[in-house]
Amino acid sequence: MKYVIGVDLGTSAVKALLVGRDGSVRAEASREYPLYHERSGWSEQEPEDWVNGTLDALRALVAESGVDPADIGGLSFSGQMHGLVLLDEAHRPVRRAILWNDTRTTEQCRRIERTLGERLLAVTRNPALEGFTLPKILWVQEHEPEAWAKSRLFLLPKDYVRFRLTGAVHMDLSDAAGTLMLDVAGRKWSEEVLGAFGIPASFCPPLLEAGGFAGHLNEETARRTGLSADTRVFAGGADNACGAIGAGVLAPGRTLCSIGTSGVILTYEADASADYRGKVHFFNHGQPGGFYAMGVTLAAGYSMSWFRRTFAPGESYDQLLAGVGDIPPGAGGLLFTPYLVGERTPHADSVIRGSFIGVDGSHTRAHFGRAVMEGITFSLNESLDIFRQAGKSVDTIVSIGGGAKNPVWLQMQADIFGARVQSLASEQGPGLGAAMLAAVGCGWYPDLASCAEVFVKPAKTYEPDPARTETYRRLFRIYQDVYRHTRELNAALREFRQ
Repeated sequence: MKYVIGVDLGTSAVKALLVGRDGSVRAEASREYPLYHERSGWSEQEPEDWVNGTLDALRALVAESGVDPADIGGLSFSGQMHGLVLLDEAHRPVRRAILWNDTRTTEQCRRIERTLGERLLAVTRNPALEGFTLPKILWVQEHEPEAWAKSRLFLLPKDYVRFRLTGAVHMDLSDAAGTLMLDVAGRKWSEEVLGAFGIPASFCPPLLEAGGFAGHLNEETARRTGLSADTRVFAGGADNACGAIGAGVLAPGRTLCSIGTSGVILTYEADASADYRGKVHFFNHGQPGGFYAMGVTLAAGYSMSWFRRTFAPGESYDQLLAGVGDIPPGAGGLLFTPYLVGERTPHADSVIRGSFIGVDGSHTRAHFGRAVMEGITFSLNESLDIFRQAGKSVDTIVSIGGGAKNPVWLQMQADIFGARVQSLASEQGPGLGAAMLAAVGCGWYPDLASCAEVFVKPAKTYEPDPARTETYRRLFRIYQDVYRHTRELNAALREFRQ
């Protein structure tokens, strides 16, 4: 059998998948690397750690699978978005990479808003948020002039790793869309944005589609991994774009619900005509010519892990959630808002914090568990609500991540979302999407949709129950009021937080 490799460069680890032509996963390997938080709000990594981790994972994948390297036709990437890698004239990093979850750039975001005004959304289709790349560039300009003076080029994390593996410099459109420097509809670097901040065009790498051919593995990579130097390398995409590909979200009407540490609601857009006015992210898709709109809940799965760690240490999730399915919708009048670390969509608010509302002496731990599950899902539903208010049709939602491992939660999603929810038989997320880009690039399939028919295998479908959906519709409106009523209270409590 012939194989391809999907490399998913995450924030805490890199994971490599070896996938056969039939869509089966033959082997997988991962390597962790450290995060550096030297100051409050800072989050950095060493680019060399990504390279070494990727090479080690690829070497393990080849060795442990026993597959002939000549049968591995191609390799592609999924990667954490927004992270800034500054390179000097010799293409060496001038400092550690500043990551997507670094929050030091609030002042630079305000500068971008003042400078670009309404043109920001018109061109980049996204608001200025601390996670994006342009604010990080401006921060280095202002606070580390020596590093900036050495900088000649920037890359995003996966693009730096691909450069080290091939020697070729590129960036794909789906990742470039998260920099605040791309003309998203025009599919090119924005001369207007670059000019407004004195950034030369040469500072930005050449652009490719996610499935674009980026070169072959260089001899050093082949030697260190055991792969053939003839292995073809394709650009790859942003983690959320690849997650959508790996879930088969490749046509209008299909939407992705992903519950990891954070939560994502992502819907496919066939063109750039949809106007969400910055309420949700709008990026280029990994599918050529496509786009996607995306809302984010910052503490989705994190809220559940916090609940277990705090109230049921040492218990499994099955033990923690025992009895939750016996509690009716609404958890006996108990509401939870998952704002444990602030919120992103629809409230870009770093100060807001979570709440349990309506606590009653009759409530048990199962009530609290159900309220946490419902609160996370209500938060995700706020993004769906924005999509629908903009006229978007949401027919089928593919659910992946922690929320797809519990049948009660899957049915809850169908009832709250008011849509059909589908789980997958084998869920590999962004890594599978990266492998699919390589499979299409190798010519196995004419397009991603054809590849998805083989690689993406549905498991079970959950239909919304009309009565429960109506109950949740009324509860959702109450849930939406909680933010408004607790915003000032949380701001007043801020000084007492440790």
